[in-house]
Amino acid sequence: MSIVSREDSAERVDDAVPPRARKRLRPLMWTLTVISVCCLGAVVSIVQLLSDQSNGEDGNVVLAGCGTNVTVDPNAEFPEIGPYDSEQIGNAAIIIAVGQDLEVPVRGWVIAVATAMQESGLTNHGHLGDANDHDSLGLFQQRPSTGWGTPDQVTDPVYASTKFYEKLVKVDDWETLPLTVAAQSVQISAFPDAYAKHEPLATEIVNTLTGGGANVSAVSTELGTCAQPGELSAAGWMIPVEGPVWSGFQTPERPTHNGVDIGAPRGATVVAASSGTVITSECNASLYGAPYSCDVDGSPEVAGCGWYVNILHAGDYLTRYCHFGSAPLVKEGDVVQAGQILGYVGSSGRSSGPHLHYETHLNGDRSPAGAVDPVAFMQQMGAPLG
Repeated sequence: MSIVSREDSAERVDDAVPPRARKRLRPLMWTLTVISVCCLGAVVSIVQLLSDQSNGEDGNVVLAGCGTNVTVDPNAEFPEIGPYDSEQIGNAAIIIAVGQDLEVPVRGWVIAVATAMQESGLTNHGHLGDANDHDSLGLFQQRPSTGWGTPDQVTDPVYASTKFYEKLVKVDDWETLPLTVAAQSVQISAFPDAYAKHEPLATEIVNTLTGGGANVSAVSTELGTCAQPGELSAAGWMIPVEGPVWSGFQTPERPTHNGVDIGAPRGATVVAASSGTVITSECNASLYGAPYSCDVDGSPEVAGCGWYVNILHAGDYLTRYCHFGSAPLVKEGDVVQAGQILGYVGSSGRSSGPHLHYETHLNGDRSPAGAVDPVAFMQQMGAPLG
């Protein structure tokens, strides 16, 4: 399919797109190119719109990464992802490509795609008669009557995406806000909490179309920058505490060690790795079957995590943080944001010295059966440990 579906699109976006971007967007036919580089062993990709002035054929989709180039049939359709068909995913590709062209960090692509999923189901709606919400139109259901542009403009995916990003980047701290808050700051929707449920699939769509682009925190002139300590990845994750991984996941020496031990000093701040809801915040230390204080250092003879927290995240991911030196700063039922302080490194429970024991689980399963290797999990989420 062509990236821009109507022949007059290049003319109508001129007023919306900055001069630097306009120079690249003017040609009528487009090539959607995925340019990849290697980052810490993972593929990091950027979607880029490049003009194709050589012929009138539909745009090629080219994947180029780490020395490998794969050219897809020019007539191939975009993949179906979840409930979205090829045309809808093509609209997502436009949103992503415009975000890259405007040099919006990758987190913005996820927010924009999730917003369009909620507003239009990734369908470029024209006027729907009685089904219209006032005069809302296009992928983002932008309203001409409130200053978004003319009906022709807001039903142009390139223009609509550009206007969304222009407003998004003006929101204070938008990259670290929960997706639903960032989206609502732009859209001012009657249903402000509706965007959050789309974040996992929006991240998957961005990852699929960019070969892993949602695993990085930003697109910069250096390219391929992965999330650094204290930074939020595009998928909405960050490392819980800075330090080396001392002990691995289910090693031969410790097959029941269902997490990793991060070597952080006593008193180091532990933060939520992603936004979610606290489902456990308690002391579970015991010695020979009797309760044991979590306000003192434990030992290898003591059972339990000591002071610990479980958080349930979007996508039914669960994270666990063990061995705090004092009671956690959050309680069961609290909704926390990525980077919010949970407590401080200590050595309560079964511990031979200060560190953070950190676990990641799938399907909301807090038992050992749900545990997966945090190193691989956090790498996938764009926030590598260590």
